[in-house]
Amino acid sequence: MFLAKLFNKSDLLRTFSTNTQCLHPKADPRQAELMARSLPKRAPLEGVRDVVVVSSGKGGVGKTTTAVNLAVTLAGQGQNVGLLDGDIFGPSVPLMMNVAEVPLVDDRNRMVPPVNYGVKCLSMGLLVESGPVVWRGPLVMSAIQRLLKGAVWGPLDILVVDTPPGTGDVHLTLSQHVPLSGVLLVSTPQKAALEVTRKGAEMYRTLNVPLIGLVENMSHVICDNCEHKIELARNSTQEMASELGVQVLERIPIEREGMHCGDAGTPFCLKFPESKFAQSYQSIARKVIQFLANKREQS
Repeated sequence: MFLAKLFNKSDLLRTFSTNTQCLHPKADPRQAELMARSLPKRAPLEGVRDVVVVSSGKGGVGKTTTAVNLAVTLAGQGQNVGLLDGDIFGPSVPLMMNVAEVPLVDDRNRMVPPVNYGVKCLSMGLLVESGPVVWRGPLVMSAIQRLLKGAVWGPLDILVVDTPPGTGDVHLTLSQHVPLSGVLLVSTPQKAALEVTRKGAEMYRTLNVPLIGLVENMSHVICDNCEHKIELARNSTQEMASELGVQVLERIPIEREGMHCGDAGTPFCLKFPESKFAQSYQSIARKVIQFLANKREQS
């Protein structure tokens, strides 16, 4: 193995320069068949049993916080876990997982994800110099493909993928290249966030990816003195979850130290393992593991 060089612009254009097409939502069966011939073939990641996507459609609802704390909690429950940062334009996993080193590469030119807190991590933030990533769609899709299939992920029980807002290139590329075991939806309780999260859920339904459930993030505040729960919004989450036919897995409170933990690169669940926040993620992790086990039994 040797230390990979930081990718410069020409390296990236050469490495990530492939096109990926997607099906038009209104294509008739014959058109769909013709267009599908040029789509990439889904193939499992070598050594990875399940791929779980953390998604919303809405920005600012805490997807990365959810992905990071879920990953370290799954690892604490005995799972072999990886964490892929799918946000090409605004990667946050390196900061929140306290990972900064450039990945090593093996003799097959595959990246070897660095490990922290028992979790293998890979992000575009580890591969490019600081500054904005200004790319068009095809380059973004190629980058996701490289991070997925150009890395030594296995052996893993679960690869957790943190995704960017929206319903575009990253989500389509993930679903086209690897079989996804399920999607964990994240939303805050206000209607504006829930409606966009619904669109994200419907997108994955269209792509035939099962929904694991919904995490309501920043749901409430708990008083330090009396432990009274202070709700921050009229709870429309359960109503939307019922319409989608999924469970609200947990309602996560806002924690005072949450921002500081993220900035310091120490997942909250590890620093405060007895907190209600950490207990919620213990519950989410158990439910994800059970969902994946049930899915394997049915297949």
